Amino acid sequence: MIALSLALCNADRVMSVAIVPLSLSHGWRQSFAGVVQSSFLWGYLISPVAGGTLVDYYGGKLVMAWGVALWSMATLLTPWAAEASLWALLAMRMLLGIAEGVALPCMNNMIARWFPPTERSRAVGLAMAGFQLGSAIGLTFSPILMSQGGLFGPFVIFGLSGFLWVLVWVSATSSTPEHSRQISIHELRYIQNKGQIHTIVEGKSKTSKGIPLFRRLLSKLLTWSIIVANAMHSWGFFVILSWMPIYFKTIYHVDLRQAAWFSVVPWSMMALTGYFAGVLSDLMIQRGISVTLTRKVMQSVGFFGPGFALIGLTTAPSPSIPSAWLTLAVGLKAFSHCGFLVNLQEIAPQYSGVLHGISNTAGTLAAIIGTVGAGFFVELVGSFKGFFVLTSVLYFADAVFWNVFSTGERVKFDDST
Repeated sequence: MIALSLALCNADRVMSVAIVPLSLSHGWRQSFAGVVQSSFLWGYLISPVAGGTLVDYYGGKLVMAWGVALWSMATLLTPWAAEASLWALLAMRMLLGIAEGVALPCMNNMIARWFPPTERSRAVGLAMAGFQLGSAIGLTFSPILMSQGGLFGPFVIFGLSGFLWVLVWVSATSSTPEHSRQISIHELRYIQNKGQIHTIVEGKSKTSKGIPLFRRLLSKLLTWSIIVANAMHSWGFFVILSWMPIYFKTIYHVDLRQAAWFSVVPWSMMALTGYFAGVLSDLMIQRGISVTLTRKVMQSVGFFGPGFALIGLTTAPSPSIPSAWLTLAVGLKAFSHCGFLVNLQEIAPQYSGVLHGISNTAGTLAAIIGTVGAGFFVELVGSFKGFFVLTSVLYFADAVFWNVFSTGERVKFDDST
């Protein structure tokens, strides 16, 4: 269910395909198209910390249900907003971002409570595979739905799908295994005996004293290693998601369907490699390799790999070659899910929601700068290549920072840890 929600989360971000015909019909320049696309991120900037705090206190079931319901409503109302005014369109995209900001903190919080440490990487890999397949679904079916049902067909279909998901989620899930009616006593004891945490009982905190002061969280260099890693991950993710269709159309003159196809293949590869990385990561830990070393290896592959691949992309002469480089970049990028993303659950599992929220806020700021900056950069320089090289350099720098300061061990943030 979490994987399906994250698939919907990304499928609803179909503005990267719709922006091409919208820009043509409204006469938008590339810089302004970047502003329109980044409006989603303005809302996404607001909610992660608040959402992470709420999920740590009330549990993932309630917070995720409200999040999916609100972002599905925003998606469904986008066609009306686009016809009404530019301000209404920006407002709906902001609401979408606000609601979707709770998704990943909920994912991390619930996996920390439902899965033993030796199984968390696979769980994150499966959940994030849904996230990446959502990009593939949105980019594949949006042009088809637009050709059959008008420009805003995908928004209606994806919005209604979200409401259907909420009905199943509310009736069939629970925030913690202790409240689940679908698992056996044997399975519950297995989860509990593997070092599982138990902080949510009927919507209240049982063992935790509450969210620690932010200054305590931010006083640790390992917290900053996660923040910087999330920022770089989001920079690369949103730049690729938002600009790849435009890139293939502008540089290689392929039509919208082909642009979607070139963008779909990398995200599908990312889903596969992300799950493979999760299996490999758990296997390394089970074989006795330290958690810290495992996270550093995964993060290094996840950042050094895309850095080199993006440099290769800038030398590609035809559409098929940059698509291969992009597939390699995005596929290797998925290894970082078993680096910084799982690490959130390990250093302070009872605060995984709020820690994810803090790092997501930094990631959203980086994504806004990257998404908007790419448009202005292309207008100023007249080429995407320089921006890809800049992104590669940032990947390399962050990989080094992570390897110096990160750890896979639980950290004491206050007296309750």
